[in-house]
Amino acid sequence: MSSIPHIPCLRKGAPYESLDQIEIKGYSDGQTLASVSTVNGGIIRRDLRRIDQGKAALRKFTVDQLIDISAKAGEAFLNGSLPLGDKGHTQSPEDYIRTLSSTSGLPHVMVKRNMDKIHHALTHMRTVLTGLTRGLDFSILDKGYGAQFGTRISYYSTAKALGLVMPSNSPAVNSLWLPAIPLKTPVIIKPGREEPWTPYRLIQSFIAAGCPAEAFGFYPTDHEGAGVILESCGRALIFGDQNTTAQYANNPGIQIHGPGFSKILVGDDQIEHWPDFIDLMAASISENGGRSCINASAVVVPKYGKEIADALAKKLGPYEPTRPDDQGARLSGFANPKMAEYIDAAIEQDLKEPGAEDVTAHYREGSRKLEFEGGTYLSPTIVHCDSIAHPLANREFLCPYASVVEVPQAEMLGKIGPSLVVSAITKDPDFTEMLLDSDLIERLNLGAIPTMKISWDQPHEGNMFEFLYKRRSIEREE
Repeated sequence: MSSIPHIPCLRKGAPYESLDQIEIKGYSDGQTLASVSTVNGGIIRRDLRRIDQGKAALRKFTVDQLIDISAKAGEAFLNGSLPLGDKGHTQSPEDYIRTLSSTSGLPHVMVKRNMDKIHHALTHMRTVLTGLTRGLDFSILDKGYGAQFGTRISYYSTAKALGLVMPSNSPAVNSLWLPAIPLKTPVIIKPGREEPWTPYRLIQSFIAAGCPAEAFGFYPTDHEGAGVILESCGRALIFGDQNTTAQYANNPGIQIHGPGFSKILVGDDQIEHWPDFIDLMAASISENGGRSCINASAVVVPKYGKEIADALAKKLGPYEPTRPDDQGARLSGFANPKMAEYIDAAIEQDLKEPGAEDVTAHYREGSRKLEFEGGTYLSPTIVHCDSIAHPLANREFLCPYASVVEVPQAEMLGKIGPSLVVSAITKDPDFTEMLLDSDLIERLNLGAIPTMKISWDQPHEGNMFEFLYKRRSIEREE
């Protein structure tokens, strides 16, 4: 057995070793952790012509059976030793945590929290699907038609498969595609370059739980191959920054998961109590190393902006890098140091524009960009902006970053722009009505609720059931 695992492509679930391989290395020590086979778009295109076999294999199961398989997969993912590649290696949960931490920069404690989120989604799949389908009788999806609440109902699938172009920044984003399997839709995955571990482990978890291997494609590939996946599956998800996703903005078959620009809004009726919300704000900004699209990147308040910025900076500014296995770790390293350099330079450039101050500079020792035991880190940054029009007032970075800006309550919804999550700390019925009526907010938390709080039975940037199925009119002769 080779000392270094080889992660193959999975073509209809079957391992395929390519002549073209890349090495995945630890970001701080440069140690080679695995070789990964890569394929071109031609192979993916050829395989997708036969993807119906994967769909047929899933159709042999009922939705209820696939929900049970998902729960077993969740237990295997969290607790099992699973195959890692095709050379006889296995991966324990502890191996997975260490390896993912080594290539992503996430400390062990954050990887474990992401594992728990994925496990929860898999083991509560019935609740997830009940929420996404609004209580649909699952047998209707098994037969293709049925009746509920006295109405004839029929649904048909919109896709041959669900294509996925995944990122490397946070493993929990893989939870978004999990409902596709009990919804009888194969998944075709291009993993993030530094993060093949989570999708591969999830696939092995499903297979170990009894899911047909043909339902999975795993294709480490280049930009051309990613394009084939996005264009050929019928439905697809892409993750990335605005430059990466902009070209797909008007394609209804592609669901975009880019920057969230998530925010905390405090209403006039609660602003006098702002000290009570500092911990909530800080957690929303810094949890998961600030890498999630649901991390708050702006705090919008009617007054006390400078005071709130100072309180947040005082709390977050002293955060420093620690060893990856430190249970109190709060910062994530960067697998690509150039990304940290880019973010640091972008913040510094925009700070040259009048009207913004990096308040955390008063509470941290040294510069924002830090080196620690071979890794590169960015310390938290809280910027107070005089105006929401400032370039730093509505930015998002892959680190604990947030602006604090004052905007009159009556003007907030006209100025905050599109927001994946808004946590609105208010009990004002009129303001609440305005928030509920806003089409700029994808997910709304009413009250003192962190932006990071997830309810898996509710949609996240689009309803996966409505993305993969459409309802049609039906009449059936009795």
